Amino acid sequence: MSTTTQWDNIFHGLDTTAGKLRMSSGGLGWKPIGGDASATITIPADHMHAFHWVRVARNFQLSIHLNRDRETPLPSQPNPRRSTFDGFLREDYDKLAAQIRQFFGKPLEATEISMRGWNWGKADISNTDVQFLVRDKLAFELPLAHLANSNIAKTEVSMEFLNPEQQQPVANTGASADGRASSSSKSRKGKGDQLVEMRFYIPGQATKDDASDAAGEGAAAGAAGGADGADGDNETAAEAFHEALKSKADIGQVAGDSIVVFKEVLVLTPRGRYDIDVFHNFIRLRGKTYDYKILHSSMNKLFLLPKSDEIHVMLVIGLDPPIRQGQTRYPYLVLQFPREEEMDAELNIDDETLQTKYDGKLKKRYEEPTFRIVTNMFKVLSGQKVSTPGEFESSSGQSSIKCNVKATDGNLYPLEKSLIWVSKQPVYVPYSDIHQAVLSRVGGAVASSKTFDLRVINKSGSEHTFQSISREELDRLKAHLGERKVKIKNEMAEETGGIAAAAAAGLLSDDDEDMEDVGGRGGGDDDDEDSEEDEDFRDEDSDDGGSPSEASSDEDDGGGAGGASDAERPRKKRKD
Repeated sequence: MSTTTQWDNIFHGLDTTAGKLRMSSGGLGWKPIGGDASATITIPADHMHAFHWVRVARNFQLSIHLNRDRETPLPSQPNPRRSTFDGFLREDYDKLAAQIRQFFGKPLEATEISMRGWNWGKADISNTDVQFLVRDKLAFELPLAHLANSNIAKTEVSMEFLNPEQQQPVANTGASADGRASSSSKSRKGKGDQLVEMRFYIPGQATKDDASDAAGEGAAAGAAGGADGADGDNETAAEAFHEALKSKADIGQVAGDSIVVFKEVLVLTPRGRYDIDVFHNFIRLRGKTYDYKILHSSMNKLFLLPKSDEIHVMLVIGLDPPIRQGQTRYPYLVLQFPREEEMDAELNIDDETLQTKYDGKLKKRYEEPTFRIVTNMFKVLSGQKVSTPGEFESSSGQSSIKCNVKATDGNLYPLEKSLIWVSKQPVYVPYSDIHQAVLSRVGGAVASSKTFDLRVINKSGSEHTFQSISREELDRLKAHLGERKVKIKNEMAEETGGIAAAAAAGLLSDDDEDMEDVGGRGGGDDDDEDSEEDEDFRDEDSDDGGSPSEASSDEDDGGGAGGASDAERPRKKRKD
């Protein structure tokens, strides 16, 4: 019998390129047809401990479970616990089973797939996968290595998964071939859909000693299971499943292989206190409610910013993809440290690794302010530069400006190459993306004359408005943006010019009215007297024509009083 067996048109994992699979007593290898030689997959015989035959979309699959206790995982494997090969035909089973038994002394176990389509069953956690079983038949399975995070809410357990870029070998190391952080996530056009989250409803009670089985029994029993074991000594089935998931997937605390641990770090976004475990390929944030696994390759921006209180320092970490908390996405982590807090930290790395893997950029021991240690660690592990405030200085001597975005207070930091506004959800705007910066005052009203708004219009058409900026910062901000070649439109100057023109026009109008009033007051007494005389004259004429007897009586009365009016004298003259 031949010492080497080959199968053609075999696909590795989710790869769309077919290749050739060869198997011998030393192990197996897969090479894509016409593909890059660096994509070749090799698995030594002593790395494989179980083989499964599964019906999948691309005919049949050979699923190989790898030894978990290996000191170093295979660098060619995106999933260090399992490797799959699709494309086998049904008639290949007997030949493949015979070769596996001959070369590796292991059986090829056929896994029966459930076709019922039920969404209820039993959830089982193995060393490599989360399996969902319907009547003891496999409905689907999810690799634990692709699990990024797990959260629990009463009887519901959610599982969040890494994106495709993070599941690749290069991305999982946190560095590309040239030693820099992978940038494969920059272009995602043409990519298909990807599972990002799945939730299990698991009612009932369970004990810690039987986490997986209790979770499955609780899911199968339904609400009726909640009445059993309701005493406080037992945890819920959802909690047991969640803890087992964290343990098997290394989501929770992992002892022994972390580089360093930072305890009780205050995280402003998402808010809470977390223990930060730093590993060679990722960091782990462990809180009371939520845990997060963040690959170093996901960190694409680092900002070290002083707070305006001059007591604290913030480390802002940009993430791509963002972490998720339910339906909320957090593209930035905001860590806060006391400026004067120091710590003594010793890294769990040997001297040789410090020199060979990290080029001496990390020290074995640190006795420095905590924020400097954390910043330096993330800078080296992610391969990203740290952006800090530059020459800009506000009217109060700070490197930031207080302002609002919508109804949220925050601080705007004009940096050398970008603007970043830090609050619950930071806003980052590179100067190179800005089409125009518009300075305006809302309505030009007197009440708002002490503040102005900065509206940033991006080349993509999106806008960000930073409101209620102190009027004292206007000249400094204009000068800073102008030096960075940002196009500025000052609507405040236009408003001021319009208001001045309107005021000047109003002043001239008032002057004309005053001149008319002065002219009117110059001959006002004569006019009034003439008017009164005319009115009296018309009244008297009317009276005379209507009742002559009364007119004679009035005339006699006036003469008796010795005070005849001016209106009466022309009447007398007219009688003559």
